[in-house]
Amino acid sequence: VISDLTPNGLAFSPDGKILYVGQSLPEQPVIFAYTMLPDGKPGKRKLFYDASALSKQKLPGLPDGMKTDVAGNLFTSGPGGILVISPSGKLLGRIEIMQPTANCAWGDDGSTLYITANMLLCRIRTKSKGANW
Repeated sequence: VISDLTPNGLAFSPDGKILYVGQSLPEQPVIFAYTMLPDGKPGKRKLFYDASALSKQKLPGLPDGMKTDVAGNLFTSGPGGILVISPSGKLLGRIEIMQPTANCAWGDDGSTLYITANMLLCRIRTKSKGANW
């Protein structure tokens, strides 16, 4: 359905109105946000977050697995670990793993984030809860 980029990782906003799509190209590590149309197809796209500056710092990893929390924040693998990005596209912080990070998922009561990175399986309790986990 999306043919003009190399997607690798996707998530929906808690209300299902926005589709986030990560691109794991080293020369263009970005996340796009698509407005979902009533027919269930992605509509207009905008650049949501550009991870190029973090990649240029030689932090390992690229956008890949992602999930949202109940507040609409995006938790996504990226340079240096898990990036936490607000619904407006602002980087709120990073869970530093310092290894290429592949995926994340909510578990337990929804406030535990499980992370896969290289040969690691990590678990971190958060103050947030996963959306639709």
